[in-house]
Amino acid sequence: MSATLDLAKQLIERASITPDDKDCQQILSERLTAAGFTCKQYPFDEVSNLWAEIGETGPLFVFAGHTDVVPPGPLEEWSFDPFTPTEDGEFLYGRGAADMKSSLAAMITASESFLADNSPNFRLGFLITSDEEGQAING
Repeated sequence: MSATLDLAKQLIERASITPDDKDCQQILSERLTAAGFTCKQYPFDEVSNLWAEIGETGPLFVFAGHTDVVPPGPLEEWSFDPFTPTEDGEFLYGRGAADMKSSLAAMITASESFLADNSPNFRLGFLITSDEEGQAING
């Protein structure tokens, strides 16, 4: 399994319904810290926010994303359990697979790969919230 797919599945299996992050950001923070990022949590009320940055000088390039998902609705309308990541053919099913846990996994693993082979002359950051799908007041 690819690193991106593995990370996406780890995130999808967490029922991170707005604003409860269900420790998705902890998983991301551990990966980013291992890649050399400095990570800080910024909780506001029930919302979790993660800021991660690497580099000291130069322009700042920031990835923005969210770990929260909308409620799954009636489970009988799902072909697969929404919080059990399921591969069916070329597709990955699960709540957040399209918006945006797979995207977060791709951003993280691409950054890991890039930093393993490069010493950029810019700063790289991640801004991740658990309140994009909800009122988006504290994230």
